[in-house]
Amino acid sequence: ARRQQRVGGSQRTVSARAALDHYFQLSRTQEPAAGPVPHPEPLRLARDNQEQSPDETAEGSDSDSSSSAEEEEEAVETPAQETPPAATSGGRSLEISSAFREGTPVKEVEPSVAAARLDEEEGDTCAICFEQWTNAGEHRLSALRCGHLFGYTCIDRWLRGQAGKCPQCNKKAKRSDIVVLYARTLKALDTCEQERMRSSLEKEKMLRRQAELESAQSRLQLQVLTDECSKLRRQVQELKALVAQHKVSTSQQPGSSRPCLPGSLPSSQSQRKYRLEKILLVSQAGNCRVMAYCDSMSCLVVSQPSPQSTFIPGCGVKMMSLANLKSSQYVPIHSKQIRGLAFGTRADGLLLSAALDGTLKLTSLATNTVVQTYNAGRPVWSCCWCLDDTNYVYAGLVNGSIMIYDLRDTNSHVQELVPQKSRCPMVSLSYLPRMASASLPYGGILAGTLEGACFWEQRAGNSYRPHHLPLEPGGCIDIQTEINTRHCLATYRPGKNNPYVRCVMMELTCSPLTEASEDVVCSSNPVQTFSAGPTCKLLTKNAIFQSPEDNRSIFVCAGDEASNSALLWDAGSGSLLQKLPADLPVLDICPLEVNQTHLLATLTEKTVNIYRWQ
Repeated sequence: ARRQQRVGGSQRTVSARAALDHYFQLSRTQEPAAGPVPHPEPLRLARDNQEQSPDETAEGSDSDSSSSAEEEEEAVETPAQETPPAATSGGRSLEISSAFREGTPVKEVEPSVAAARLDEEEGDTCAICFEQWTNAGEHRLSALRCGHLFGYTCIDRWLRGQAGKCPQCNKKAKRSDIVVLYARTLKALDTCEQERMRSSLEKEKMLRRQAELESAQSRLQLQVLTDECSKLRRQVQELKALVAQHKVSTSQQPGSSRPCLPGSLPSSQSQRKYRLEKILLVSQAGNCRVMAYCDSMSCLVVSQPSPQSTFIPGCGVKMMSLANLKSSQYVPIHSKQIRGLAFGTRADGLLLSAALDGTLKLTSLATNTVVQTYNAGRPVWSCCWCLDDTNYVYAGLVNGSIMIYDLRDTNSHVQELVPQKSRCPMVSLSYLPRMASASLPYGGILAGTLEGACFWEQRAGNSYRPHHLPLEPGGCIDIQTEINTRHCLATYRPGKNNPYVRCVMMELTCSPLTEASEDVVCSSNPVQTFSAGPTCKLLTKNAIFQSPEDNRSIFVCAGDEASNSALLWDAGSGSLLQKLPADLPVLDICPLEVNQTHLLATLTEKTVNIYRWQ
């Protein structure tokens, strides 16, 4: 039925037009009505005619001319008489016209409905001939590449005779571009508003993501600036304290007639000294090497071989409580001799240990177990913590290089500092934190080898710049640092020019490379030299620390193999203060403080001697 309606579209149009013409002829001959005459409904008349079957439409078109003439004649002669209904479409038109003459109201069609029907009719017609396209035959629905729809015969003739362009958008087209669409009905949904809202939503999402990113960057910058501000405030406070101490020291008079260097002890020092408190046995077999003190747990750990090598081979540490001066249990850690022990500023009691088995390990004293192991691939001679960031640790290898490890990365090292000159074993490692110091405000690693020393300045982005310190060539066995005063202590073996063990205290300084450059050159200046005995067969570790008297004076303590003792000097005056005897050569020295009591521990191969300042 729908195909027949599309085929007979032109006949329905002719039938509807004939009914309208007949109505207007009758309207011109009739008398005006007394009341208001309603307007005709052409769209409704056309729709009524379209509802008829094709056969009725054909019969009505044949009898239109004769019936319309007779009815017009009858309407002129008897205008007030009712017209009988007709069986054809012409008769229906006369019945509607008689309703207009009698004043019967006719329901009007709303404009919006009429416009929608008009749009639907325009969407079903060809843009060339304005006739409806079909889904079969010569005038079937076809399209070009640009997307516009036409009847096949119309667009084929158009492209034959024209310049090869689309009739609607003027884009280039040819006959081979014609595509026949096989669709019974074609209806396009209006999604313009939906697409516009979708694009607006995507734009809002993009703006929101950008705003969130900017907010996160701003928060990060705020955190960085806050940390930087806190550091600057601490530096300002430290500078104020240094200035105040300098004013006080310059206003005081020396306590004796003998010449005194800055930071020397007053004459009342002779009344107080270190006195032996207790001797603790560590290992009956000997081979103890190094020790370290944990301030948060008041625990001193000493390296030693396993007391039961048959069942537990290797080496570990023995824990000693300084609260009651008693030794506790043994903790196995490495398979070979331990060369370095260090505690950081963390409160969890993590012990960093370096050994000749090529590993660097972290041991928890809370559980007495190894929690992390790093394989350096070479024997490790020394280790230390980063005091500016406790997530980093350093290991000095036998070839002179420094491995940097991040505790958050459990696989391997994050950076390696390769030596610039000789590849001697790294006998000592110390970290200097950043602080407000006039001589050296920068932080970094002070590395000591058997050939000399190098200060690795830590720069932005975890990069390091080496500064070689002007030490005496060869013979250096140990380098220790004093963090607050920026002094270091280098120990030299006896040589041809100097037949005694010498400990040289130096001040670390820095100077700008050029006037306009921000780069600096770090160096060391000798301040005081201390001489010990003529024998040095072991790689001992000495100590430089502040005096327990809190008078800004510095003590230097070094082991003397010739006398099996530890020598204590005042760094300011260079005078020997004490000689602390021991049964065997002193290998390591550790100053510490427990419950506001100043102690000094000296280590031999078998025992630990504890001295109290009193």
